[in-house]
Amino acid sequence: MLTNSENLKGLVIQATDGKIGTVDQFYFDDESWAIRYLTVETDGWLGRQVLISPFSIVNTDWQSKRLDVLLTKKQVENSPNIDTHKPVSRQHESVYMGYYGYPYYWGGPNMWGPSSYPSGLPVPTYVFKQAYEERIRKASMDSHLRSNEAVTGYHIEATDGEIGHVQGFIMDDKAWAIRYIEVATRNWWPGKKVLVSPAWIKSVSWKDSKVWVGLSRESIKSAPEFVEFAPIERDYEERLHAHYGRPPYWLHEVEAQDSVSMVGV
Repeated sequence: MLTNSENLKGLVIQATDGKIGTVDQFYFDDESWAIRYLTVETDGWLGRQVLISPFSIVNTDWQSKRLDVLLTKKQVENSPNIDTHKPVSRQHESVYMGYYGYPYYWGGPNMWGPSSYPSGLPVPTYVFKQAYEERIRKASMDSHLRSNEAVTGYHIEATDGEIGHVQGFIMDDKAWAIRYIEVATRNWWPGKKVLVSPAWIKSVSWKDSKVWVGLSRESIKSAPEFVEFAPIERDYEERLHAHYGRPPYWLHEVEAQDSVSMVGV
């Protein structure tokens, strides 16, 4: 299901033995645009923010505004203390993943390592964990994590000039990925909003607070309008991708899953 990521804020995180807290914001990966962690306010019982990975989420109930996680409050209480007001490093992630026994997502070919989705992944065995740790030692220590609040408001640059700014994000609650960036174009076309896929982004400058997309201003101007609060149907997505002449993300993920399935045969 696709939904505005703003709907995450305030969701109750429900552990197997009680309420952990409520979602504040999230960290996403600026290479794959996967939502790697939710930052959660623990409402005083713990006295600090904690990170919750989509690996632990077993049910998303938008109507009840609740996320169910396969964790206990004691597990969360004893989890590594990570300062959520600072960038999360790869070293911090390694400690976090090791504590919970999650697979390292950067150790595989897909968005979530061995899979395109975080749910249903097996906890790695000791041998596999050793192999992942060896990869980590050889890999870059840059985790590429950014918070949604930090990126909201960034200016969007088309191939021929500025077109607007980042208004928000449209997320997929199965893949836990940002599928589209919501672009506010009110300085050029009053009242119109459009969506741009992360796959069409050429680069992001955290220093300049800008996002560069490989699309012209005219192509964005003539794109199917994004109507806020209206459900995002597959028909609309198909028209959007057809307009830009770009292949849809779901074809790539089907191919990736088929490839993984063939390896396991």
